[in-house]
Amino acid sequence: MSDHIPPEKQPQFFGHPVGLYILFFTEMWERFSYYGMRGLLKAYMVYYLCSTFSAKLYQSDFPDPPAEVPSNPFHFLGYDFLHMLPNWVVSFTSVQDFGSSMYGGYTALVYATPFFGGIIADRWIGQRRSVYIGGIVMAIGHFVMASEQMFLVALGLLIIGNGFFKPNISTQVGDLYPPGDSRRDGAFTIFYMGINLGAFLCNLVCGTLAAVYGWHYGFGAAGIGLCVGLVMYAFGGRYLAPEKPRAEKAASNAAAGALTQQDWLKVAALCALCVLNISFWAVYEQQGNTMQTWADTQTNWPVILGFQIPPNWFQSFNPFMIFTLAPLLDMFWRWQNQRGTEPSSVGKMAIGSTVLGLSFVVMALGAYLVGEDGRGSVFWPFFCTLVLTIGELYLSPIGLSLVTKVSPPRIVSMMMGMWLASSFLGNFLSGFIGTFYDDMTKTQFFLMLCAIGVGTGAAMWAFNKPLKKALGEHGV
Repeated sequence: MSDHIPPEKQPQFFGHPVGLYILFFTEMWERFSYYGMRGLLKAYMVYYLCSTFSAKLYQSDFPDPPAEVPSNPFHFLGYDFLHMLPNWVVSFTSVQDFGSSMYGGYTALVYATPFFGGIIADRWIGQRRSVYIGGIVMAIGHFVMASEQMFLVALGLLIIGNGFFKPNISTQVGDLYPPGDSRRDGAFTIFYMGINLGAFLCNLVCGTLAAVYGWHYGFGAAGIGLCVGLVMYAFGGRYLAPEKPRAEKAASNAAAGALTQQDWLKVAALCALCVLNISFWAVYEQQGNTMQTWADTQTNWPVILGFQIPPNWFQSFNPFMIFTLAPLLDMFWRWQNQRGTEPSSVGKMAIGSTVLGLSFVVMALGAYLVGEDGRGSVFWPFFCTLVLTIGELYLSPIGLSLVTKVSPPRIVSMMMGMWLASSFLGNFLSGFIGTFYDDMTKTQFFLMLCAIGVGTGAAMWAFNKPLKKALGEHGV
């Protein structure tokens, strides 16, 4: 682009170029749309899409006998195909089971498609075009949700669009910084704030519109938010790192030859971290699963000025703490860097997983004091989430940064997609772990989560030296 402004010549805010904040707000609006729609999805299926049975479910949390789902109230396209799938993929035992299995499948597939979207961007269409394609396809998916008959089509468009968008917006953050720039981890931490700012705001906007005016107003707001993000991305393009034309990129890749042995070592090291990342997300995702169950059934929620705080507001606390703590951690890491004491990227990730595990000691203690069937203070889930969020900030944005630092340039988007795909398996494993919540004492369950998190952190520490050798100077 002729009017492109290099990052080093851009105005700097908090030590980072304007381009970072263009990506920040683009991602914020995309996550606003994603989490806004996701927050409505299960309730939409249970209380509206399967409305023939919703009245009975609404009156009782535990209908007896279970309300079956033998028909297709809105005759939505693809319903017969769902019946062909195994029961462990889509359950038709009850409306609640149908909604849960569909929700789990959707959220898992959202993290599977970025791997393929990354390959397509690296080999054929480039990162910027992929972001536009992904954003437009997802916006169409949100608006298609207005038609009940097109429900599965809408979910498919959102899954496909996310595959194009997600890995290619993240890699552009790394492109703003030269190799070895110490600001890179902090940049991804700030970028990560955008994700969670969107996740926080969407509960206030999309959820309120859906409750007051109807489901489709909530879904429509999610689509509009995504369009706002795409407009900001287009107008801020001059501040983003330039992308090589396809022909030039192909020629550069050909001149570089095949991936070297060192390149393959880096890929193998990232794959090893992805495997460990699965365990992290399996534990982390309990905050939306078993932790929310605790918040619903064993927490005394306060009444403020006559208003009863609803338990589902618990889900907004984590994103709120992320954009509160992220700039403080960025400053802390800068302070450590100036003194030569900043941990390596892998070291930060090991700290993050360990802190995540230790956060559940709080819940184990709370469960012991409250008892199996008692109710306790909001202190227990909130303080656990506070500690858990620190662990998340030490691992998740640092992992994104690490992928851009050490991946061979020709496959960086594909590797970002692979990193995001680890959340696909983590979500499935999280569901499996959650099945033990009623089979163990609550104290034992939370101590199990602690052991998994701390064990994963210990494994990262154990592999630190070989990973350091494989990843090279920019990976540590």
